Amino acid sequence: MSEPWLTIVGIGEDGLNGISAAARAAISKADQVFGGARHLELAAEAITGSALPWASPFSDSVEQIIAARGQKICVLASGDPYHFGVGATLSKRVDPAEMQVLPIASAFSLAAARLGWPLQDVVSLSLHGRPVELILPHLHAGARILALTSDENGPVALARVLTEAGFGRSIVTVMEALGGPDERILSQMAELFMLTDIHPLNVCAVTVVPLPGARVLALTPGLDDGLFEHDGQMTKREMRALTLSALAPRRHELLWDIGAGSGSVGIEWMLADPSCRAIAVESHPERVARIGRNAKAFGVPGLTVVEGTAPSALDGLEPPHAVFVGGGGSEPGVMEAAMTALRPNGRLVANAVTLEMEAVLLALQAEHGGDLTRLSVARAEPVGTMTGWRPAMPITQWRWVKPW
Repeated sequence: MSEPWLTIVGIGEDGLNGISAAARAAISKADQVFGGARHLELAAEAITGSALPWASPFSDSVEQIIAARGQKICVLASGDPYHFGVGATLSKRVDPAEMQVLPIASAFSLAAARLGWPLQDVVSLSLHGRPVELILPHLHAGARILALTSDENGPVALARVLTEAGFGRSIVTVMEALGGPDERILSQMAELFMLTDIHPLNVCAVTVVPLPGARVLALTPGLDDGLFEHDGQMTKREMRALTLSALAPRRHELLWDIGAGSGSVGIEWMLADPSCRAIAVESHPERVARIGRNAKAFGVPGLTVVEGTAPSALDGLEPPHAVFVGGGGSEPGVMEAAMTALRPNGRLVANAVTLEMEAVLLALQAEHGGDLTRLSVARAEPVGTMTGWRPAMPITQWRWVKPW
């Protein structure tokens, strides 16, 4: 098309005063202007066409916008539409050549400017409509975090999560309605947080201070077993580190964790990168509930848990880029179903502690190739008044890459 029909305009709390002449013209020329009620009110003076607040569900408004292709349509968004904004959603449906996007400073940029924090050194998170526990993997001593919350209750929930995880001395700075006449900035320690009458539009800046024993999640795989809630059925730390290394997580990939136990492998897969996803398949109801609690405690509440027994529980699941078989692999059809579902060039890793499962892996390696590795760990433990090595059960690991 010779001229874009859709314009996305970033607007802040200072309304029309903070946008360019081109942005104001796009609003005025639009046949329809979509946005939140607050944005439509801020831009009301410039709107000459129909003002349409976002529908519920939001997807209905997206369909209205798509249906209006060819008309002059304007969408109002907060700050930078491509930074946790509506631009990312619309770009999945509209060719960039059909759009023009006119951003202004995002809430994160405004917050960083107020605090003097270089954005490249800051973790920026959107907790808007998302679980506040997403902040947990980022809680390291001295870290600086900017977190956009959902409403006036967000800062309180954030302070509670920080305190429960052992970061109660962290400083939470609530930055309200940045850039507008109601802007206000207040700070309190997380464990003493008592701010009230918080503006629903706010960003929280967190300066992370751990207390002794705080739940700090290391960046490397093989997290301490004691961090997980489990009943003994889990891939232990050293084996988990080697297993994650063999699975080789990559951005935007999906893992199937079959026989998930405590969910530890799927959780650490997701911790490797925010874009990594995992589906944990587990047949025991109490373990299913435990996996959900662990996922929340590790800040990866998006872990999908499927209750059922493989291979039938695998039916209909999105094809994985990697599969880990930690339990149940010796049952008929499990390995075959996993290998069939695996995407080309995907990795399958299976660990055997029983002779029956080891026999399955030996046969698969003989037929399909791949790597077999024998893994063993021994820990120093008291033997009477002395100390000796106590070996854990050895593991046979098979790693196979599916051909293109």
